[in-house]
Amino acid sequence: MTTLIRVSRIAVIVVGIMAASLSVSGQLLYSSGQNVVPVFEGWERNTDGTFNMLFGYFNRNRDEIVDVPIGPDNKIEPGPGDRGQPTHFFPSRNRYWFRVPVAADFGSKELVWTLTAHGKTERAYATLNPNYAIDRSVEQLDTAGINLWWAEEGVNKPPTVRVDGESRRRVKVGEPLPLAAIVADDGVPPSPKVAERRGRYAWYGLRVAWFIDRGAGRVTFAPVQFKVYPDPAGNSPWTPGWTAPPVPPDHKYPVTVTFQDQGEYVVRVMAHDGGLATTADVQVSVQ
Repeated sequence: MTTLIRVSRIAVIVVGIMAASLSVSGQLLYSSGQNVVPVFEGWERNTDGTFNMLFGYFNRNRDEIVDVPIGPDNKIEPGPGDRGQPTHFFPSRNRYWFRVPVAADFGSKELVWTLTAHGKTERAYATLNPNYAIDRSVEQLDTAGINLWWAEEGVNKPPTVRVDGESRRRVKVGEPLPLAAIVADDGVPPSPKVAERRGRYAWYGLRVAWFIDRGAGRVTFAPVQFKVYPDPAGNSPWTPGWTAPPVPPDHKYPVTVTFQDQGEYVVRVMAHDGGLATTADVQVSVQ
């Protein structure tokens, strides 16, 4: 009888722990309605003695893309509030999204990114504290869990990207806008393959996609572009079994963009080799 009582108590405890765990997990997953958290990733030194502050963000929503225009709710201080930060925030944790250059004599000053979404304000504080110094090897480790010989500083070079044509365009609502980017890479990492590193899937090898970085209107891409943010559910480099299309012989990546709403947009192309990324922008005024 004593043994049965002890087993029953253990069973009750286990069931209770499982229930509590499921409850906590359920509270952490939201489809929409949550805010976006700005993230200071670290700083890097430039060859001319200046520095770059690297930022990313965490959209707490599983599905909702949150739009926060430049202004009181999306600003960087001190100085101009617009430092190239996004206004179109994709779900999940998006690392190393943009860089803000600061002067060589920035010293102990602080750069603050303030972001308010769904009524909640969050801030990221960027400083040149030595503990936040990073290099390309750290970036690759954070982005894809890569810790191999080619991820060492200087071995893997980021892809190069050049937009074909003007970087500013003007179109009408519903008018297809053809764009193209010419992309080159050094072939490092080695031949593309799907690999799992530290619980994340990463496609090692060149992948290129177009997306909206600024602008809140309805936009369609043809062909459909893969998701540039972590989404294990489908059409993302973080989806198990996902494969990137082969590199075109002319290294050109065309897309046709159609806008359904007026406004100012930034259409961005990202070339990613699995460890490092390079982007280029096209500013589009839609009438």
